[in-house]
Amino acid sequence: MKSHGAQPAIGDYGLISDLHSAALVSSAGSIDWCCFPRFDSAAVFSRILDWQRGGYFQLAPQGVHTTERRYLPNTKIIETTFHADGGSARLTDLMPVRSDNPHDPRAVEASQQIVRTLECTSGEVRFSMRCRPRFDYGTIIPHVTSNGEHHGVAHGGADALAVYCSAPMRDVADDGFLADGRLRSGERVSAAVTYRSQTPAVADGDVDRLVAETRAFWEGWAAGCRYDGAYHDEVMRSALTLKALTYAPSGGLVAAATTSLPEAVGGPRNWDYRFTWIRDASFALYALSILGYREEARHFKSWLEWSTSGRARDLQIMYGLAGERRLTEIELPELDGYRGSRPVRIGNGAYSQFQLDIYGEVMDSAHLYRIFGGEMDPEYWNFLRHVAAFVIDHWREPDDGLWETRGGRQHFVFSKVMCWVALDRAIKAARALDMPGDVDLWARVRAEIRDEVLTRGYDADRGAFVQAYGGTNLDASNLLLPLFGFIRATDPRMESTIRAISRELTSPEGLVYRYRGYEDGLAGGEGTFTVCTFWLADNLILLGEVDRAREVFQTLLGHGNDLGLFSEEIEPGSGEMLGNFPQAFSHMGLINTARQLDRAESRSRPG
Repeated sequence: MKSHGAQPAIGDYGLISDLHSAALVSSAGSIDWCCFPRFDSAAVFSRILDWQRGGYFQLAPQGVHTTERRYLPNTKIIETTFHADGGSARLTDLMPVRSDNPHDPRAVEASQQIVRTLECTSGEVRFSMRCRPRFDYGTIIPHVTSNGEHHGVAHGGADALAVYCSAPMRDVADDGFLADGRLRSGERVSAAVTYRSQTPAVADGDVDRLVAETRAFWEGWAAGCRYDGAYHDEVMRSALTLKALTYAPSGGLVAAATTSLPEAVGGPRNWDYRFTWIRDASFALYALSILGYREEARHFKSWLEWSTSGRARDLQIMYGLAGERRLTEIELPELDGYRGSRPVRIGNGAYSQFQLDIYGEVMDSAHLYRIFGGEMDPEYWNFLRHVAAFVIDHWREPDDGLWETRGGRQHFVFSKVMCWVALDRAIKAARALDMPGDVDLWARVRAEIRDEVLTRGYDADRGAFVQAYGGTNLDASNLLLPLFGFIRATDPRMESTIRAISRELTSPEGLVYRYRGYEDGLAGGEGTFTVCTFWLADNLILLGEVDRAREVFQTLLGHGNDLGLFSEEIEPGSGEMLGNFPQAFSHMGLINTARQLDRAESRSRPG
């Protein structure tokens, strides 16, 4: 694993979750990020954003030489094996979760805990445990109190954390709790924390039960997967990651578990992704549906319906996990940021941007839900009719674009295409379900949009669809044009666009940038965008270039970490992950491309 001094690389982390919140665990056995009680709450452990100030929770052998790790099959339980001086030990990490129906997010029970066990598997090892809570993103140093040898409580502001260790532990001058000792083969030590609890985090006999319940939950959920293709392990890992990023009480899906992990180390492009983007809706519904997770798709669609309810003109590009609309962005200047990447931000000011593409994504979500067997609620259809009306009134306006840049509004080609998608899906639904609507008007404007995009969005001299009217820059979002059915990939205009993007927007390794040469109003640079590379593979499949698509896909799989997780971006050359982690959008792309490859390869088999 690569490190910057003592601080691990982003890809060094693994994700555990209880479908209310999540934690990141390093290969060294340190939990350096965790928010309680929700994904978007203030962090209790935040060392990933400030190596000195942020809190952490470490349990590991001393004198470690090598490590290897995995998720227990079909779970989000991490098992790390340490080879240390004198022996080996196995660390098991989880956030307890249980449910009588793992497919119904609302039935999930989470205890707001992290449970850890370290077992010596050979020889003898010395271990150390340190739990150093720092509430409110490291800005509150709590008061700590021991309640006997095995229990303690950390208090700070409105937060409290009960701490447990099966080995005798001691508090250290309001700096947390420490324990150390020796384990022989077959012996183990357990440690746990419980949020907002004055009582012991766990009792001595609880650990095995919590592990068993959590394992049963994840295995029960994984058993519902209907994918049996060539990339089963990778797809299952991505599906489990999407499930882990789901906020159970609402069914909403966070874009990533973190805030402010940088798009370039040391740079300012650091954003909070702990919210639910409308754009993710159609991609998530498709990914969940093709894997057989119709119940999860239904709950996410329900989240989408009640979060967006109201006037179509008030539709936002993102919402809070429970449908919150005001996601005010602030900076935390006291934090150093990941490897010195300032500023650290919480909240996301892009929530108020005007992005025309989201109207197409709302419509496409309803379309996908319908074709996978879901019912269209007449009341929601009335809202969708207003969405179509809004598109007709506003599609000619410039917008901020799907990449949430801050360089001013333009006539982005992808935004116009998604206006076409909005009307196209409205027409299809009205005709298929005999729903009321001005289908003739929708069809007329749909044709107008298509004609304009083909005229103004395609640059014949450039031989490509461009980023915005009047410009010459390429944009990887245009790889979505055939995926949304706007134009066939084999159309000469689209094929030449695919070739141009493959030639001009890719790194030497073949990874795809979102765009280059565009003044987006933001300082600093960024890496290649993970999901865009999946989109390139999808387009190559549509061109019939299955071998090359498989090569692109395999190259990208090689840039995931040892647990099969992907961040938002990848740094060319070093291969280090960049941006928030793990990112749902990246894993949606993996699932879709894997399925498209399977289908293409099955068609090419003789007989």
